[in-house]
Amino acid sequence: MSEQAFPVLTIDGPGGSGKGTIAQKVAEHLGWHFLDSGALYRLLALAAINHSVALDNEESLAILAAHLDIEFIVIAGQEPKVMLEGIDVSLDIRLPEAGEAASKVAALPSVRDALLSRQREFQKAPGLVADGRDMGTVVFPEATLKVYLTASVEERAQRRYKQLKEKGQNVNLSTLLDDIQARDDRDMNRAVAPLRPAEDAEIIDSSHMSIDEVFDNVLVLLDNCGMIAANRRN
Repeated sequence: MSEQAFPVLTIDGPGGSGKGTIAQKVAEHLGWHFLDSGALYRLLALAAINHSVALDNEESLAILAAHLDIEFIVIAGQEPKVMLEGIDVSLDIRLPEAGEAASKVAALPSVRDALLSRQREFQKAPGLVADGRDMGTVVFPEATLKVYLTASVEERAQRRYKQLKEKGQNVNLSTLLDDIQARDDRDMNRAVAPLRPAEDAEIIDSSHMSIDEVFDNVLVLLDNCGMIAANRRN
């Protein structure tokens, strides 16, 4: 990281690993900006569906990505409200179908290029917590701290099932498990920016950990590299 850059914590990992929850919790704790990169791809997929753009039409998707009308409204103690073209789509983008569509468009090189600079614009004072699948490997390769958060497929399916049920969604655990396995395979084996830990990432397996335990582990890592102390000084 250059001396002029603002600090960045990246939290990468597969779907259902808890990276979004932890990233938001850390961002609120530090008073830093928060980037949910997965939401960008889900928003693009939803916009493509709304505008009848095929999910394999790379050229049209890249144009759509460059002109996405989106807004993240952060409310303390709540999940960020996600707006697409002035409409609250916070629940829509978390449906399994949106995740599947997002995984497909995210595999397209032109789409990733179109969203790359947009993601880097989130690096502002006093700092940024970014979660996704290639935050530490591609988007912010010189991040101050990189965390790779994972968990067993079964545990991740259970978490997603509980999350969607609590939001009133009608979901099937077996279908969720199959969807997560299929997405893992696609994300890990795609030609562009495959899902993998950065070489210098700290790996945390949260299969048998609570949210608070993972949060505490991340804070220890932040403290060890001086990010918390620097945040206090600022």
